[in-house]
Amino acid sequence: MQFYLDGYQPGDPFVAAPHPSLSERPAGLPDTADVVIIGCGPAGLVLAAQLAEFPEIHTVIVDRRDGPLEVGQADGVACRTVEMFEAFGLADQLVHEGYQVNEVTFWRPDPADSSSIVRTGRINDVEDDLSEMPHMIVNQARMLAYLRDHMRRSATRAEPCYGLHATDVRVDPDPTAQHPVEVTLQHVEGFEPTGQTSTIRARYVVGCDGSRSTTRQAIGRRLEGEATNQSWGVLDVLAVTDFPDIRLKSAIHSEQGSILVIPREGGYLVRLYIELDNDRDAEMLRERSVTPDKLAAVANRILHPYTIDVKHVGWWAVYEIGQRLCDRFDDAENGDPPRVFIAGDACHTHSAKAGQGMNVSMADAWNLGWKLGTVLRGTSRPEILRTYSTERQKVAQQLIDFDREFAALFSARQDRDADPERFQHYFREQGRFTAGVAVRYEPSPLTARSVHQHLAEGFPIGMRFHSAPVVRLADAKPMHLGHAARADGAWRLYAFADRAHPGAADSRLRELAAFLSSVDSPIARFTPPGTDPDSVIDVRTVLQQGHRDVTVEDLPPVLLPRKGPFELVDYEKVFCPDPATDIFDRRGLDRDRGALVVVRPDQHVANVLPLDAHHELLDFLRGVLVEVG
Repeated sequence: MQFYLDGYQPGDPFVAAPHPSLSERPAGLPDTADVVIIGCGPAGLVLAAQLAEFPEIHTVIVDRRDGPLEVGQADGVACRTVEMFEAFGLADQLVHEGYQVNEVTFWRPDPADSSSIVRTGRINDVEDDLSEMPHMIVNQARMLAYLRDHMRRSATRAEPCYGLHATDVRVDPDPTAQHPVEVTLQHVEGFEPTGQTSTIRARYVVGCDGSRSTTRQAIGRRLEGEATNQSWGVLDVLAVTDFPDIRLKSAIHSEQGSILVIPREGGYLVRLYIELDNDRDAEMLRERSVTPDKLAAVANRILHPYTIDVKHVGWWAVYEIGQRLCDRFDDAENGDPPRVFIAGDACHTHSAKAGQGMNVSMADAWNLGWKLGTVLRGTSRPEILRTYSTERQKVAQQLIDFDREFAALFSARQDRDADPERFQHYFREQGRFTAGVAVRYEPSPLTARSVHQHLAEGFPIGMRFHSAPVVRLADAKPMHLGHAARADGAWRLYAFADRAHPGAADSRLRELAAFLSSVDSPIARFTPPGTDPDSVIDVRTVLQQGHRDVTVEDLPPVLLPRKGPFELVDYEKVFCPDPATDIFDRRGLDRDRGALVVVRPDQHVANVLPLDAHHELLDFLRGVLVEVG
């Protein structure tokens, strides 16, 4: 991370100086805001954390709870989500604290004694080179705490406003209204109304308020789908057991039902997803008399011949599996621009066992967050806000389809006609999806068609930018290329150089650098006056030469930009291959021609171009960014 750009300051460098606009904002709930976020769950806080990177934007986040979530709920953190947290500077803490899922075991009835279970398989949880980040298990409450800490350290000093329940959201039809969305807030304590209400008007409102979303109802959207009549109990426990795989993620099928074992952070805690049988467990389901002791008894029934002695219950719940989805994630109708959005459980619900709900909800918010931030900042065209619903609704539909089959396979009895090895095979084949790296956005103003994909086969257009090891030229630091990018709303141009030395006259990279330094370049056209040259378009380069065969003296000025009030030189724009694993080979890059990989602020590849496709680059960015002056 870079700091001291504006001058040396003692103290924690990860705490930004407060933005000047904070002094002008009233204490308590304001009358108006740029964005109001309803809900402090995973989607709401990722959105708030992203908008905290735009301190000139006034964001208010409200929640009906009395304070932050403390325990329970989701815990699976997909590889892609850890990559996202790296962009916020939070991945190290997450990985240090959490449980890392390395392998998965599979259990089913013993062919010699079907009343007992036996291990039938053991596989890696994540395939090689799927991501540089691991699959982690961390309590949702801790994930939310990381995000709140990030908000507090930002220049916005953002804090959620608790004890406020949104009861209505209305949009003023007047197209000239500066703050057209009105939110009515009921003050609550312990979820009970106090009798006081407030209103706040905003330019945009985002409902991250769960499956019973008031925001969704206000804009006339509905969750469509149905329950599956399958109930599961969840226990977070400290326990003593003779089950040998208690510290491995384990999928267990027995004649008595199914359990998913998820080891938790801290070395002792474990989560059990326990199938409740509609016949054996009918009475407690019908009478709603489920207790942790009864769930533990069901777990012992399924685990036979092993036993588990629960010593302490940290959190527990019972839920019914169902898959439901909205057809749109915003209020846009009849060509009107969207003003109200929904994200997370407000627009898609599903089972918990696949570990996707929190991850997909956070990805919703990141997709929307940079778009709202850059539109409000005035650097992106407002039309890009329409792509949020289009892109994320299709991802949610894929999740619903996956979850329906995954849940059915997990609950399948061994005496059915299905292949007993089918679940293990399905788990392995769907690994890219569960890791969160299979998402591919279709062509749109933000995502080009694959005309020049052959120049960079390992960076598929529409998919997330797949990081790889490199060595930073200026200081010889080995690092991951993708970790150079922050969640700051900037577009990235990754210029993978041709074979020529960057100082040679025939270097395609040098020609690109000359174009990017000209008055006709996208940097000149789309960067507002008075801002740093990489605030909208951040240029990074990977050379083919080793880091000891090139020096910063060989680099053109656009790769050594001057920034901040002292016009300091940024030396962290240029990288070389890691000798142990050359990125050009690893990601299928054209060594003769090189390639320009255009990456969106949410790290999805937007375009792949030849290094000399200067006008094609400009034309593409014209469809997204706002020209200055």
